[in-house]
Amino acid sequence: MFASHSWPRWGNDRVQEVMRAQRDTYANLNNGVLHLANQGVTINQIHNVYKVPESLQKQWAVRSYHGSVEHNSRAVINRYLGYWDGNPTTLIPLSPEDSAPLYVEMMGGAKPIIAKGRELYESGKYRLAQEILNKLVYAEPKNTEAKDLLADVFEQIGYQQESPSVRNSFLAAAYELRNGIPTGASPKSSGPDMIRAMTTSLWLDFLSVRLDSAKAEGKQFKINLITPDNDEKFVVELSNATLTSIEGFQADDADLTITIDREDLLQTMMGAVSFDDQIKSGKAVLKGDRKPYDELKTLLVHFDLGFEMMPGTAAKHLSPEMRTF
Repeated sequence: MFASHSWPRWGNDRVQEVMRAQRDTYANLNNGVLHLANQGVTINQIHNVYKVPESLQKQWAVRSYHGSVEHNSRAVINRYLGYWDGNPTTLIPLSPEDSAPLYVEMMGGAKPIIAKGRELYESGKYRLAQEILNKLVYAEPKNTEAKDLLADVFEQIGYQQESPSVRNSFLAAAYELRNGIPTGASPKSSGPDMIRAMTTSLWLDFLSVRLDSAKAEGKQFKINLITPDNDEKFVVELSNATLTSIEGFQADDADLTITIDREDLLQTMMGAVSFDDQIKSGKAVLKGDRKPYDELKTLLVHFDLGFEMMPGTAAKHLSPEMRTF
């Protein structure tokens, strides 16, 4: 038996033992969580209530080495019932940075929170400590003492985790609180092979995600896109501050038609050659009113992947802009 995230097993008896344990683990997780949900246990409680049967806990093949019972139990409820726990308070909650200042004010400010947080930390009550210190860090992102103490708490919680993914989440947050977001080379998902595998339709969907709707308000146009070498056609339309595309069609009333071979478009998709350069070289041909193309360029946002997960830790311009237009 060869299984992912694991090592081989030999012999019929051993293989059946492992497969039975796997079967019962997933079945118990699904059925046990739904059993509790039908008694009113919510998505914000289930990870503290659902327990794996002791007999399964003793099976090495089903321990939380990849994933964890805590977040998988929440995932089961999310699948069937959604992320909401039924309490209207949590239906449209304030953002953490908006609610935290009130909590800090009502707790008497930073000084007593840090004192209590340190007391809880020294008592080993790390999850209680993170509850109040997290509020303080969101209310005062520049409070280094609070951030360092919360980092200490996160480390201790992380050290106790069996699941590497959960452990790393806590340790990564601790690092970010102390040092800011790591600098250097950022993860890249735009390698040549991956971009080549991306359909033109998917690339157009990505442009739609990059659109700044606030800037696009009140603007509208239609662009026909043609890639002759693979015989693809698209209609790209901006309306109601939303960019959409339809594959396999051309609009009779399009403001602009752009013709470019898919092989040349790939270079733009990869960020190697700008669309303006494609036009200058004659590889992209524009017919009609050029204004929609020039407008579209001003409406697209270049994402910076260096955003913070913990408050007060971000730096500017951590990842290079991906110029595809």
